[in-house]
This record gives sequence, structure tokens and C-alpha cells, in this order.
Amino acid sequence: MFYYLLKYVLLGPLLRLLFRPRIEGLHHVPSSGAAIIAGNHLSFSDHFLMPAVLKRRITFLAKAEYFTGPGLKGRLTAFFFHSAGQIPVDRSGKEAGRAAIREGLGVLGKGELLGIYPEGTRSHDGRLYKGKVGVAVMALKAGVPVVPCAMIGTFEAQPPGKVVPRIRPVVIRFGEPLDFSRYAGMENEKTVLRAVTDEIMYAILTLSEQEYVDRYAAVAKAEEEARGAEDGRRFPRTPLG
Repeated sequence: MFYYLLKYVLLGPLLRLLFRPRIEGLHHVPSSGAAIIAGNHLSFSDHFLMPAVLKRRITFLAKAEYFTGPGLKGRLTAFFFHSAGQIPVDRSGKEAGRAAIREGLGVLGKGELLGIYPEGTRSHDGRLYKGKVGVAVMALKAGVPVVPCAMIGTFEAQPPGKVVPRIRPVVIRFGEPLDFSRYAGMENEKTVLRAVTDEIMYAILTLSEQEYVDRYAAVAKAEEEARGAEDGRRFPRTPLG
């Protein structure tokens, strides 16, 4: 109930007014039945803009940190995400990955739309990074199509670390559904999972026209932060610097 209140009354109209999203290819999203919407992830705003433009309800696998924050702000954030039907996922360790897949398959088993960001985290620099294979596992086990989606302009509107987004138009572009039925029963084959995931990421890349990096986003970000810390130790700022 709260999901539709947010979508049609509280948040959806406001987002449409502020960002004036241009929606392309919405007809590619199935009008019924289970499907995965796999998108790039550039901004915190992505969580709200995509559901605002879809005609159907969509459930995202959201990072557990959104549900466990301290204080009043943390409780309000957790209430918001729970009420919007989002599922918390612990992203640490292999068992966490299996738990996320179980949750996702539960959504698909009910004939619903599942939203997932194969990169696993927001892009820290606006580029598209290597996808994790969980999306392929779910697509093959559930036997559902994957609809690629590109969020365009949301990084400029609200890059990581920016709390209040800039008001600017964005584009939300959906591509043709990808059918992986030819790989039925092969969800335990690593090479197949990698091939399926790469096909999904290529479809997203074609829609978004981002620069692609064949590395995991979390690894690239950690290495960049480590280099920044090392440079800070080697070349400390002077009082005038």
C-alpha cells in the first residue's frame, strides 16, 4: 500500500516534476509475468526514478546498510525502504551472495519484476563496470527474461556523496528483453554465467553509451582510494595547499 502511495502521491509526481525524465523503450518491459530489470547504477536517485516511471511494481535488492543505520535517520531510512518493498542484502561473503539469490528468486517466483544492479554498487566515476554473475544465476534458475536498462544523467544529478540532487533532466532507457532459455539447466557452469552476465552488461553499455571498465567497481574504487591515501602520505598538504 505504501509503495503505491509513494509512487502515485508522495514521491513519484515530485520526481517527474523535478527531473522531467524522458522514458524510452518502456514497451520492452513485460506487462505481466516475472522478469529482471538489470540496470547501470550511477546515483542514489536511481532507486526511486526507475520505479516512478514503470507501470508495474518493481522490487530491488538493496544493500543492508540502508536498513541498519543508527539513530532516527537510520530508523526512518529503514522504514522507508521496508515500506517501499525493498529487500535488504548483506553484500559481504559468499553466503551473502547466495542469500541475495534466494531472495531474488522468491520475488521472481511470485511473477513479479525484480530490479538489480549487476555492478553490485554505484559507479564512483560514472563509468560502467564489470557485472557480477548473480543476475545470470537468477535469470537461468527462474527462466525469466532480462530487460537491460540505462539511467542517463543521474550521475550528474546526484553523484556519490551528494545529498541534495541537482535539478536536471534525465533519460531512462529500456532495451529489448534478453532471452537466455538456450542456457536452461546450466546455471552451475561458470563460463556460461560469465557469458550471460557479459551479454547483459554489453546490452546496458549499448543503451547507456558509458565508458566500460572490465573490472569490478568495488575493487577499482578501493584501489583508487588506496592510491589517494598513499599520495596523501607521500605529498602531505601544506597549510597553504
